[in-house]
Amino acid sequence: MTNASICTIGDEILIGQIVDTNSSRISRALEEIGIKVTRMLSIGDDSGEIIGNLENELRHSGIVVTTGGLGPTKDDITKAALAKLSGSSTYIENPVQLEIIHSILQARGLDVLDINKAQALVPDTCEVIPNRLGTAPVMVFRFPEERFGHPATLYSLPGVPFEAIGALPNVIEDIKAHTPLTDIFHKCVMVAGLAESALSKLIEPWEDSLPDDIHLAYLPNQLTGVRLRLSIYGGDKEEEERRIDECFALLKPILGDMIYSYTDDTLQNAVGALFRGTGMTLSAAESCTGGMISSLITSVPGASEYYLGSVTSYAVAVKEKVLGVNPETVKEYGVVSSEVAAAMAEGVRRLTGSTYSVATTGLAGPGGDERNPVGTVWIGMSGPNGTATLKKVYKNDRKRNIERFTSAALDALRLFVLKDLNS
Repeated sequence: MTNASICTIGDEILIGQIVDTNSSRISRALEEIGIKVTRMLSIGDDSGEIIGNLENELRHSGIVVTTGGLGPTKDDITKAALAKLSGSSTYIENPVQLEIIHSILQARGLDVLDINKAQALVPDTCEVIPNRLGTAPVMVFRFPEERFGHPATLYSLPGVPFEAIGALPNVIEDIKAHTPLTDIFHKCVMVAGLAESALSKLIEPWEDSLPDDIHLAYLPNQLTGVRLRLSIYGGDKEEEERRIDECFALLKPILGDMIYSYTDDTLQNAVGALFRGTGMTLSAAESCTGGMISSLITSVPGASEYYLGSVTSYAVAVKEKVLGVNPETVKEYGVVSSEVAAAMAEGVRRLTGSTYSVATTGLAGPGGDERNPVGTVWIGMSGPNGTATLKKVYKNDRKRNIERFTSAALDALRLFVLKDLNS
């Protein structure tokens, strides 16, 4: 199997001025064709650092993909470093890229300066994949086996995400044409309702029984739960899929409805799947989640079929005057309580006429009290067969608490509706 390294070049990433989004997209594209990404590295704008680190990566990997450092300004030194690394003696002009440069700048009403034309100059040791979305071409350097102990190829992409990802399909086609490939098969299940550590403990016997060539990864996310991914490297794809399906079939009796999808999915999609095509409708009443539940539900295409709307009842007065929560209930039990969560869910369901509803009331932070510490949320669900509530307590910062509250509410709603459908 061919290994790959992905390297970002530029001080702006190392100092946190911009976020590297290219590497994850490139990694996924490589994995899809059977190239295993084993290393990622960020390198500053220093010629010696660029050359030294790339030499090391080329010794380690058959494919190295770099992004960044290819602009028209003097601080972009990657091209010169790659020329030195590859033993280039001169630069040659690539006519296709030069034509693209003229076309892009003229379309913007800009003059084509010498500094722009210089981007079409490339080391004579490289091949060029034209960049039709920008001015810096993709440079491809192929190194013989005697240089690094194995054949190796370096692809130098521009750093602008729009350009890098736009050029990626052509890079992938070039890799497929020049590299022996093996299958990599991944499959996921999405699990909600358990923290990663608790999930690991629960499924430990199952994990220990996995064949040696099937690899398990835990991929937790605040809003989607824990993604369990099984991977097999090499072999026949149909056989790999069959074996992984058999492994996941043994997981179902352990986790039951905590598994909400067998694809890389979201809770809002899982909720939508329960409602779509049934004629049932949904509404939400949010306090501590501040509209995040509604935002996620409506991010699903076609949500207008079943989602009627929400009330963001952040203030007590809105809970009472709009949702109809009894002031005496608030006074007796407190705003963050099972009783208020239930009343909010029933109130928004009554207000909108929805089949089901979900509500949240809690303390995301920073303030809390003896009865309800920071991170407490009460979730209410109401439907044709009654109302239920659920309490959750998390110990995170305000932002992550809100995300946890939201995912817990979506999962509680999912299980509440699923129970009705299965009864």
